[in-house]
Amino acid sequence: MTTLDGIAVHGHFIDGHERPSADERTFDVRNPANGALVARVAEGGAAEIGSAIEAASNAFADGRWSRLAVRERQRILNGFADAIETALPELATLESTCVGRPLREMRAQLSRIPEFYRYFAAVARTAEDAVTPFEGPYVNYVRRVPLGVVGQLTPWNHPLLILTKKLAPALAAGNCVVAKPSEYTPLTTLELARIARDAGIPDGVFNVVTGFGAEAGAALCTDKRVRKLDLTGGTETGRVVAKLAGENLIRVTCELGGKAPVIVLPDADLDRAAAGATFAAFIASGQTCVAGTRVLVHERQADELVERMVRRARAIRIGDPLDLATQLGPLVSAPQLARTERYVEIGRAEGATVACGGRRPEGPPAAGFFYEPTIFTGVQPAMRIAQEEIFGPVTCVMTYRDVDDAVRIANDIRFGLAASIWTADAARGMKLAERLDCGIIWVNDHHRIDPSLPWGGMKDSGMGRETGLEGFREYTQTKSVIVNLDDPVDWYATDGIVRLS
Repeated sequence: MTTLDGIAVHGHFIDGHERPSADERTFDVRNPANGALVARVAEGGAAEIGSAIEAASNAFADGRWSRLAVRERQRILNGFADAIETALPELATLESTCVGRPLREMRAQLSRIPEFYRYFAAVARTAEDAVTPFEGPYVNYVRRVPLGVVGQLTPWNHPLLILTKKLAPALAAGNCVVAKPSEYTPLTTLELARIARDAGIPDGVFNVVTGFGAEAGAALCTDKRVRKLDLTGGTETGRVVAKLAGENLIRVTCELGGKAPVIVLPDADLDRAAAGATFAAFIASGQTCVAGTRVLVHERQADELVERMVRRARAIRIGDPLDLATQLGPLVSAPQLARTERYVEIGRAEGATVACGGRRPEGPPAAGFFYEPTIFTGVQPAMRIAQEEIFGPVTCVMTYRDVDDAVRIANDIRFGLAASIWTADAARGMKLAERLDCGIIWVNDHHRIDPSLPWGGMKDSGMGRETGLEGFREYTQTKSVIVNLDDPVDWYATDGIVRLS
C-alpha cells in the first residue's frame, strides 16, 4: 500500500505480494454514508488475472499447500483464524466504512468468521477415505483430493463473510484461490490476504485481483486453468458464469437472488413475529439475499401485525454507520439507492400502500445513500414488488386465508433461497417447512448461520452448496484406487483359456 495526496493506494495481492496494475489504472472506493474518498485501488484486467492464476497454478503444482500434511494445514488455518480474531476491530470498522452497514451489526457478523476456518480445518483433519464393497479379490479405496485453482467472485453486501464461506473450505481441502471482490468493497479482502500470508499460508495460495466484473471477472471465468468457479451475486450474472463454467467443463457454485417469505402462523406471538419480520427485512438495509421481504400473515391478523411492524420500523435509528447507536446505515451506492426508489414507485403504481417509509430521511448527509425502512401493505402476490428482488429496506405484507394458501403464495415465485416460519408450535413449523421450496428455512428465527450449515437455494436462487460437509466436498474430487489382491487375469494366455477366478 502506498499513499497519494494522503489517500491510500492499494495494489492487487498476487503470489504473496502487493502489485499495481500493469497499466497503473486505479478506481476510487468511497464511503456510502457521506461520499468521502476512502482509498484508491488497482484496477485489474486479463493481465492481472492471468498473473494470479499463474501464481496459484505454480503453488498447486509444487504442492506447497495441496500436499502439505493435513495436520500442518490445520495448524496454519487455526493460526489464520486467531489472527483474524485479533484484527476484528479494524476489519469491522473498515468494512462498515465501505459497505455502510452499522458498526454494531458488522462487529456481530465478523465475530463469526474465525470459527469458519477452525471448523473447516477440523473437517479436513478428520476426513476419512472410503472403501467400497468392490466385487471379487479387490480393495477399492476412494480418496478426496483438491480440485486445483479455484476462482471466487464475491459481492459487496457481506464482503468478508461471503468470501470466508468460500475460502475456508477451499483452503482446507488444499486448493489454491484467486478471488475477485466487488469494486465497491475490495479493501477488507485485500487485508485478509495480508493476514493469511502473515499467518503462514504460502505465497500463491490465496491471491486477490481487484477490478470490475466486465473485465477482471470475465477473465477469471474464462481461463481454462481454473477448475471451479464460485459466485455470489445476481441471478442473471449467475446464468452467465454457469454458462462459462459449462463451456470449460468445470464445476460451479452459484448463490444468487432471493425473495424470502416470512410466514406468520395464526398461533404465533405477534410481538415476537413483528420483531422477527422487522429484523428479517431491514438488517443490512435489506441488502442481503435472504432478506425477509414477503411477510405472509393470516387475513384476520394482518392489521395487528402491521401496526406492530410499523411502530418498530419508525423507531429504527438511521445515521452514521460508525456510531454504535445507529441501527440502519445507507445503501452501498447511488445505483442501489436509485433501484430502491424506483421499486417503491412501482409499488405505488401497482396499487400497494406505503404504511411507513417510502422516502429518503431528512437527517443524514445529503451525500449519503440513505433510505427509510419501508413497509408496503395491500400487496398482491403477482405484483412486481412481491416477485422481484429489490435489495433495499423494503418489505411487503400479504395476507393468506389458510396454510395451503400461504404455501402457494410462498412457493409461487422464481426464487427459492430462504424462508422463515413463526409459530408457537415447533412441530407445526417443521411440518410446514417440508412444503416450502427453499434451501434454508428458519423456524422462529431469521438470518442465523453456522459453518456446519449447507448454504444454498433452489430454482433461480442458485446451484450447489456452500459451507457444511457438502460445501467442503464441492471443493474436492474423488480418486478411486483399485488394488488386486490376487493374480492378475491373463487375457491372452497361451492356452486360450481366460481364468477369471
